[in-house]
Amino acid sequence: MLKLLLKKQLLEIFQVYYYDAKKNKARSKVSTVLHFLLFAFLIFGLLGGIFTFLAVRLCTPLLAAGMDWLYFALMGLISVLLGAFGSVFNTYAGVYLPKDNDLLLSMPIPVSALVGARLAGVYLMGLLYSAIVILPAVLVYWVTAGVTLPAVLGGLLLTLLISIFVLTISCMLGWVVAKISQKLKHKSLITVLVSLAVFCLYYFVYFKAQTMIQQLLTNAAVYGTRIKGTAYPVYLFGSVGVGDVRASVLVSAAVAALFSLMWLLLSHSFLQIATAAGKVARREYRETRSRQRSTNTALLYREFSRFAASPSYMLNCGLGTFLMPVCGIAVLWKGGELFAVLDTIFAETPDSTPFLLCMMLCSLASMNFMTAPSVSLEGKSLWLLQSLPVEPWRIFQAKIRMQLLLTGLPLLLCIGCTAAVYPLHPMQLLMLLLFAGSYTLLMALVGLFFGVKMPTLTWTNEIMPIKQGAPVMITLFCGFGYMALLFVGFMLLPGWMLGFLRYTSCFVGANLLLSVLIYRWLRNQGVARFSAL
Repeated sequence: MLKLLLKKQLLEIFQVYYYDAKKNKARSKVSTVLHFLLFAFLIFGLLGGIFTFLAVRLCTPLLAAGMDWLYFALMGLISVLLGAFGSVFNTYAGVYLPKDNDLLLSMPIPVSALVGARLAGVYLMGLLYSAIVILPAVLVYWVTAGVTLPAVLGGLLLTLLISIFVLTISCMLGWVVAKISQKLKHKSLITVLVSLAVFCLYYFVYFKAQTMIQQLLTNAAVYGTRIKGTAYPVYLFGSVGVGDVRASVLVSAAVAALFSLMWLLLSHSFLQIATAAGKVARREYRETRSRQRSTNTALLYREFSRFAASPSYMLNCGLGTFLMPVCGIAVLWKGGELFAVLDTIFAETPDSTPFLLCMMLCSLASMNFMTAPSVSLEGKSLWLLQSLPVEPWRIFQAKIRMQLLLTGLPLLLCIGCTAAVYPLHPMQLLMLLLFAGSYTLLMALVGLFFGVKMPTLTWTNEIMPIKQGAPVMITLFCGFGYMALLFVGFMLLPGWMLGFLRYTSCFVGANLLLSVLIYRWLRNQGVARFSAL
């Protein structure tokens, strides 16, 4: 029974490699093998190569300084962090609140077997993510310091302890997430904000990593002494990899105690969380009047409701809406220094700074392409929209207006912050507004054009039209290609000789012309094509 349940867990985790949700059928054996090879390349080749390079860079200097334990402590903590981050949400979705809970609990399956299979799935995923870091670290240490019995046993024991600790941390965090999710309102918006916070934290650490590593290697003895004094468990944790017997016993006992505590917590709370229906607020019925909306307002409200209800839709197709206010605040804070540097660098090419500002703003606007998957997201319920007593063109207008509002208003805020810091000429500011506005309109129309031309309506998961649909990919590359053409024409070709106003006005004219052509196609052929879907 346990083996069968574990097989089911692994098939669910790697379902995308066996089943093509877009075509609603199983993949061929060749396609499955190729997908697994690609997965192995990305996980072991790319990520494993990155952490192997980091291990090589840290190992030799720290060994020379007699800080073998600090090397294993650093790589081990990174391994724990990556393993817990990679499996915590799998714990939440796969252990506590999977969709098949009611079905499996209604069968004559022991709860212990069900929990054990799900924990085994979480353990294997955590082992996969943590091993990407710790195994290259152990191998690099063996190559650099030499293969000895204490080093071999210490490296293997450290890998095992990290995998068990990752399982413990993932289950505890998954328990917290499951508890919170039962009482949480506005889950979609909170998911987006948390994802953006993690996104910003990742890039902050990425850009600071070089400096942090350099400072660590330069002052390894100082940091090592501080860790021994203030974070002694970290010293013991790193000493396991070296083969220290005392540290191995103490850390093993601590990990075993934490795992036992987690198992006790899980065994007492699993059924309660798995069978909970969530918190339902009691409300007293009161007669109220429903506010009547116009057709256009109701359709626009419908588009906003769909957008706000899907974290995947917001993060993948509306990232610019969240980043533009942040960039506006950053411009007010540090923009003056940046613009002074740009004026100095591009002193020989006049109007380069206003042009680069225009590029930056439109690059942020290119991150919004809500109209591209909007038709595909209707899916099999498209007939409901088509059966409404409204013209298809009004449906198109609602989709376009949503993107214009969610892109235009934050973009206007960014332009205002830029104008407050950089001394733009009134004509330059007007041209910047015209170009940004015409470009935003063009991208909204282009996304809807490809969305109507190449819809994907037979999906089983909304990720398919949002991330893998042809309209999204083509619209995204069209935006990047447009920005590249704009940059090459001004900076590499003699476009700067025309000046910012003349050069940008040519593209404003092109934007408006293309917008008119696409508008006419959508108004005629697009409407007919949508009605025939």
